[in-house]
Parts: sequence; structure tokens; C-alpha cells
Amino acid sequence: MRGGKGIPEHVAAHPRVFATFTAPSFGPVHNRPSSGRPCRCGTHHDQDDDVLGSPLDPDTYDYEAAVLWNAHAGPLWRRFSTYLRREVAKRASLSQRRFREHARVSFAKVAEYQKRGAVHFHAVIRIDGPSGGDTSPPTWATAELLTDAIGAAAAKVRVDGPVIDGRTHTFTFGRQLDVRTIRSADFNDGQELTERAVAAYIAKYATKGAETATGALDRPLKFAAELAQLDISDHARRMIRTAWFLGARKDLEHLRLRAWAHMLGFRGHFSTKSRRYSTTLGALRDARAEWRRAQAAAATGPEPETTYVLAHWVFAGTGLSDTEAWLAASLEPAPGTEGEPTWTAVETN
Repeated sequence: MRGGKGIPEHVAAHPRVFATFTAPSFGPVHNRPSSGRPCRCGTHHDQDDDVLGSPLDPDTYDYEAAVLWNAHAGPLWRRFSTYLRREVAKRASLSQRRFREHARVSFAKVAEYQKRGAVHFHAVIRIDGPSGGDTSPPTWATAELLTDAIGAAAAKVRVDGPVIDGRTHTFTFGRQLDVRTIRSADFNDGQELTERAVAAYIAKYATKGAETATGALDRPLKFAAELAQLDISDHARRMIRTAWFLGARKDLEHLRLRAWAHMLGFRGHFSTKSRRYSTTLGALRDARAEWRRAQAAAATGPEPETTYVLAHWVFAGTGLSDTEAWLAASLEPAPGTEGEPTWTAVETN
């Protein structure tokens, strides 16, 4: 967020926001209203109450739509990112083609399971110059413009889903969209969202899977009968059972719902980013491995039997030399003997 790892520090000055995208409602659930009012069930739930996120009426809760929404959350985000670029370009009075010559929208997001088992996304979204983070954005690019474009794109985006027993599913984001401008941590009065707060918040969910949100599984199911033996909530059990049941349908096999039933239908990655948002994971892995090798060498010193190769690899050619071809031919077993070769050495010039 503040540069580093090959990304210039001035990206911290680019317009950027922290946005949270939620799933729509699939039915009322037990919750803790922020206003201090009791839950619809009449109870003031403690924050650790196991009933939080479970339906008030499981028989009317739309489990089918909940599982299918999770399964389509990834495609919904991808389409949103396309819509967002269009909305930003529109506010800059630019065509899509000309927009690419002036700016680029990049993001990094994480997926989080809510207590009810629905996935939602937290994303840092930024406007950069045309080449990414190493170029300055145009003067018209502001956090306010980006916020407005995000709201418009999120309201418009939708993904068509399957038709099941005469019911057509269409997937959208929920009405609860929160977009806040990220300010520098160096100028924080305690009221604004800072880059440090965002980084800490995202890190909090780096290891938060379905099992921590709903008490669901941390591994794939082999048989549906396993569900009866598992120590999980009734809500999680019904979500998993619904995914398993839907996964038996031929028209839904592309969603691989049985393979991802333990994740309540969601098969996306926990963390994704646009190509130009920051350095690649491969580059980070290489840098980490190199650092560990250097640390190990500094701590232990060279081994007594270490062989130092003071050279480098170069391309020497292909095939065998005359001497190597003669040696290969002389070692060739006689025809009809055990181990008869399937090739014949050919002399090279």
C-alpha cells in the first residue's frame, strides 16, 4: 500500500479506497444490530454467541440461492471490475480505448466468510497512471470520483445463474456497500481510515476460512453421510448438504459444488489482485527463498565439503561430439541380447 518490493512509494499518493462488498439477503438471521437494539428474536446476543448468523427460520431461508451466490461470487467480481473501468472512464469523459492511455484501475482484494456463511469481499482499489503504479494518475482522478464509480458499478453488475426447477437465478451484490477513502498513516487524527488500519484488517482475514465463520469443514467431503458425524452447526450442515445436493445435477457440474461443499460452494482464492497492483507472488517467493539462503549461509558458514562453482551456465550446443558418439556406439549391446537399445547413435559433424 505504501510501495516497496519493486513498487514506488508514490503510489501512496494515488487515489485509493477501501471497499466492502456484501452478499444479498437470503433470509433474516440472528445478528447484533449496531444501534443497540435487540435481534429480531428479541435477544441481545453476545458477540461470541454461536447462534449469530443462523437463520431465524431455517425452513424459509434460501439455502439454494446462498450456496449458488458463493459459487458465482468470483465471476461477479470479475464482471464488476470491468464495469468499474467503464464507470471511471465515463466520469472522465473518455472512451474505453482512450481511458487506457490515461489511467489504470488496479485492486487487491480478500474474501471473507460472514457468520451466515456468505462470502463478501474487502478490496483496496486504486487509480494509477497508464502503466500502473510506477506512473502518476491524471489530475482528474480523485478518491471521490473512484467512490462514485464503485457505487455505480456495484449497483449495475449482475451475473446470470442457472435455472433450477423453473426458478431463474441472477446474482448481484448486496445493498450494504461501504467505500472509504484511505489516507496516509502519517496524517491521521484518529478519525480517518489509514493505510495501516487497512493492512491490519486485511491481514486479520488472511487465514479466516469457512470453518472459522460457520464451524464448517476445513477439508473436502468424501461422502454425504459424513455430515451426520461432524461437530458443526445445523446452519453449516444445511449449507454443505445443499451444496452436495446441487452438485449432483448435470447442469451444475461446472460449478464443482461437491468438491467445494466444505467451502459452502465458494471455489475462489482467498486473495487476488490485478496484475499491476503490486509485485507478483512469484517474485516475492523468489526473494524470500534468496533471503533464507543468505540467512542460513551467514549463520552456519560454508560446509567443509562445499564445492564452489566459480562459473556460470552457457549454451554449448546439442547432440554428441565425435568422441561421445564413438563411445556410445562402442557401449551399444549386440542385437538380440538383453537390453537391446531402441536407438542407434548417430555421428555428428
